[in-house]
Amino acid sequence: MKKLFLIIGAPGSGKTTDASIIAEKHSDKIVHYSTGDMLREEVASGSDLGKEIDSYISKGALVPLNIIIDTIVSAINNAPVDTILIDGYPRSVEQMEAFDDIVSKEDNIDLVSVIEVRVSEAVARERILGRRAEAAPGEERSDDNEEVFVRRMQIYTEPLEAIRDFYTKKNLLKVIDGERSLEEVVADMESFILSRID
Repeated sequence: MKKLFLIIGAPGSGKTTDASIIAEKHSDKIVHYSTGDMLREEVASGSDLGKEIDSYISKGALVPLNIIIDTIVSAINNAPVDTILIDGYPRSVEQMEAFDDIVSKEDNIDLVSVIEVRVSEAVARERILGRRAEAAPGEERSDDNEEVFVRRMQIYTEPLEAIRDFYTKKNLLKVIDGERSLEEVVADMESFILSRID
């Protein structure tokens, strides 16, 4: 049985970094996938699917549901270990409901928790636009500018209440304060995850 943790948070909340540190530290039993990274890898491969994905990502728009779901389910089923952290999903009510429907039918996937790394918009903005200022020439991500940040933030916050309500009712939502130091956030998330898989 694959134990799944979904990790959500605003752009700049640090969710990808947090999850990758935990997975690296416990690589014998935890693997981490970022939906953003999975999609960017597909884009980098130059495939037709990658080109289609890029046409959405470069505008800061959501990638169509079927592409995301296929990518995630394939990653879960092919994961080398039984505990899987996926960050950046769900990003819409439609994604959440479609995924819930799949998980309810899949005998080998147990959604253990949805972890929200919570930060204010001000902190998210400072981190994202600060990241652009620190990037070496040629290393900037195309989504690290003010206009795209505002759009991404809007996409993130619009369905957020509905997503929180849905997972709270299922007793799956765990909120972690993402405005503390990286070490504190990672320690908090790590102890929670380990307490649910041992």
